[in-house]
Amino acid sequence: MIGRNARTRRSIGTTDENIFARVVSAFARVLFAFAVPLITFKICVQDGRALPKSVGGWYRGVFANAASLAPITAAQVGINGAIERAITGGTRGMSDAEQIGCAMAAGALSSALYSPVDLTVIQQQKMGLGPGGTVSAVIKQGGLGKMWRGTVSCAARESIYTAGYLGLGPVLTNKIKASQPELGDLTASIIGSSLAGTLAAGVTHPIDTAKTMMQSDIAGARYSSASAALGEAYKSGGIGALYKGGLARTVRICGAFFIVGNIREFAVAGKNGEGGPFASFF
Repeated sequence: MIGRNARTRRSIGTTDENIFARVVSAFARVLFAFAVPLITFKICVQDGRALPKSVGGWYRGVFANAASLAPITAAQVGINGAIERAITGGTRGMSDAEQIGCAMAAGALSSALYSPVDLTVIQQQKMGLGPGGTVSAVIKQGGLGKMWRGTVSCAARESIYTAGYLGLGPVLTNKIKASQPELGDLTASIIGSSLAGTLAAGVTHPIDTAKTMMQSDIAGARYSSASAALGEAYKSGGIGALYKGGLARTVRICGAFFIVGNIREFAVAGKNGEGGPFASFF
């Protein structure tokens, strides 16, 4: 049962702590932007394209990812912190349900930033252009608003994704620490992050598949909406078609949950004068 545990639910209570946590979380997620080959593989199999035949093809979109994920992650963590403070007033800890709900709201709001990035990467790999050239080509085809094609499905995906690394991951890790203290912080964090990441990937991958198909079809000739793309994918290949590229995305998400979640936790603990999640290792 999801309940309240004020001792293990730390909100980011001050502006300085919030900024510090945003910086380190963003830096960690930028590192994962360089796992672009996993993204490339996912997009290709979801959209039915041939896999790249060169190293450059596998890494096409890496700079767009690296440049954008830092501000996007900073925005997610910052919005999450602001919502936490609005709910708690900085005077109490967050319940499990509040922590997960805050993270979901932060993720959904961040889709206004993330959706154009996803569309750019997808179209960049399809067109073979640089980020600037891709954005120009998309705007030329359909106007500036076309950059936000697929934003609703992106909001659904990011709400669950962010709830995973800012909400469910820490909640599960804390519960594992409490019930199995002999495992140690590192093992508990790996298990908690992996469980949260796998669950988030499993729930969101059909949404991600539909979003990828819709954003690849920039003119809207095949799919008028993400739901139409989802229905077409299911009709053509059943449940399996909705989970194409799922393993690659799950691996990336689990790693991201572990790194981002724990660096953020370490940053907050450090600012609060605590030892941090892996204090015994330092």
